Amino acid sequence: MVVCGDDGLAHRLAAELRGVYGEQVTLVVPPSQRTVRPPVVGRARAASAALLDRVVNAAVGRAAGGGPEPAGNVRVVEAAEASEAKLAEAGVERADALALVYDDDETNIRAALTARRLNPRLRLVLRLYNRRLGQHIEELLDQAAALATGAGDAGLDASTTVLSDADTAAPALAAAAVAGTTKVVQADGLLLRAVERPPLRPGQAPPSGVTLALLSANGNGSGGGDDPGSEEHGPLLLPDAAAVREASGRGTVVLEQVSYAGTSMPAGGSGRGIVPAFGSLFSRRLRWSLAGLVGCVAALAVALTVVTGEHPLYATYMTLLDLFAINEPALHQPLARQILQLLSGLTGLLLLPVLLAAVLEALGTFRTASALRKPPRGLGGHVVLLGLGKIGTRVLTRLRELHIPVVCVEADPDARGLATARRLRVPVVLGDVTQEGVLEAAKIHRSHALLAVTSADTTNLEAALYARSVRPDLRVVLRLYDDDFATAVYRTLRAAHPHASTRSRSVTHLAAPAFAGAMMGRQILGAIPVERRVLLFAAVDVAGHPQLEDRTVGAAFRPGAWRVLALDRTSAQERREEPAAEESYEDPRAGDAESGWVWDLPDTYVLQREDRVVLAATRRGLAELLGRRSRERTQA
Repeated sequence: MVVCGDDGLAHRLAAELRGVYGEQVTLVVPPSQRTVRPPVVGRARAASAALLDRVVNAAVGRAAGGGPEPAGNVRVVEAAEASEAKLAEAGVERADALALVYDDDETNIRAALTARRLNPRLRLVLRLYNRRLGQHIEELLDQAAALATGAGDAGLDASTTVLSDADTAAPALAAAAVAGTTKVVQADGLLLRAVERPPLRPGQAPPSGVTLALLSANGNGSGGGDDPGSEEHGPLLLPDAAAVREASGRGTVVLEQVSYAGTSMPAGGSGRGIVPAFGSLFSRRLRWSLAGLVGCVAALAVALTVVTGEHPLYATYMTLLDLFAINEPALHQPLARQILQLLSGLTGLLLLPVLLAAVLEALGTFRTASALRKPPRGLGGHVVLLGLGKIGTRVLTRLRELHIPVVCVEADPDARGLATARRLRVPVVLGDVTQEGVLEAAKIHRSHALLAVTSADTTNLEAALYARSVRPDLRVVLRLYDDDFATAVYRTLRAAHPHASTRSRSVTHLAAPAFAGAMMGRQILGAIPVERRVLLFAAVDVAGHPQLEDRTVGAAFRPGAWRVLALDRTSAQERREEPAAEESYEDPRAGDAESGWVWDLPDTYVLQREDRVVLAATRRGLAELLGRRSRERTQA
């Protein structure tokens, strides 16, 4: 296995492959000055961030085993860039998989093209922020591999997988900020929704659904890692029915919903652009005024029809003529007709200022559509989002999909997420969050939660501490660079504010298992954090796995390792094409006939060789499931 990168994700991924999967890893990283990230705002914070990075990189290197790793477990190749010579030195020609996790998309694409030329059978995993571009790159590199080897899709083990650490971490960050309970994974058209539930009260019935995890007994998530020895105090992933019944005073994570949500489209534009919707052109008061005048015109037309006996269309036409004062005076006509003409003229006078106000409002809306909005007066119950980089942009999009009001704070006026905030018409406060008055401008004292996802750990921590000084009960979610540091911050904040909700998340900790699983040849649909641990959702072909093949769903379940959640009954050829609409099912299991997905599987269902299943698995459980296939492939 070869891993190329320039930040903490590369180190975390190498530790994951070595410590969890037991693979031989070659790590290609820039020279020693890689440990210092670009300076943040302010000299003092730049120095502290650089110092923190050096400590964090040392901790990441020890993440797999809890201590210094023996020399030679991970071979390190220093290179400023992943050139053809350096890739050859790293052994790409003989490698099973290559992960390119540089922070720059162009660097990853250039290295992927070079690696595919060196080894057409190489399994590639790319880190790309642009999802639309990633889809085209996947098709291009897979087609190049097929042409170079002369093998069809069925016989080719090489594949290209494009992942984004932002997409992997954003749902967990957004869920923790909104309510701290709901966790959603949506990929490959399948929607899985898990919910944290509090401990059961005496006499209360257990929750319905599949129990994915038992939370720690003390509620602070102090247990960590995948070691069995930590289960007594930490969370217990994928427990069996006996463990769930015996658990007392422990919350649970329950799989509440499995459904087919359709193929998710890549983010890149909602079709709105900077042109606002028609309803947003005018204020609510103006819309009601226009509706009232239209109602008056309709009432006058009906009255004229009753008085004169004319056809309704003709009566409407005459009413409009009276409205715009271009009709002949109603001389020598009945009194009712004259009164209606006077009322129409009065309505026309009222219509003129309303039309003028509509024109001015529309022009003002178009003029400010491309400008950043300010937080409106009286705003409350919103989420304050700090940072609009890669992670912040994805989190913002996710929050708006959930219809959660958001106020963003960004120090860089050229940040990539400002365009998204402008398109979504989200209020933005430009300024350094550590400066006095910036969080106050974001209405932090009336907010529901603070979500700090800037690239500087010191900035996130400082903002969280200041927000807690303003509101001790504020829900706080921190994005921190290293998981060990995140754990320490989490415990300290929970001890200082036991009655407030605190969450700390490491993006590399959330993303590395998905990248590692993809390198092992499995499609990782998503991951959800369970306190300090991660539960993976993966799509696995039953063929070649004796732990699954010809076994019932109940027999295939291994507590603490993996569990079958859903079944894809479409063939491999159909998965590459559109789902068959003619698919039907004769059994009573819940599913979607058009997509081929089946869930709520009975424990007696026998998994067939041609089936494809979705598993919930721990990191070590997935490594155990894939270990035999990986060894057989290496020997071949």
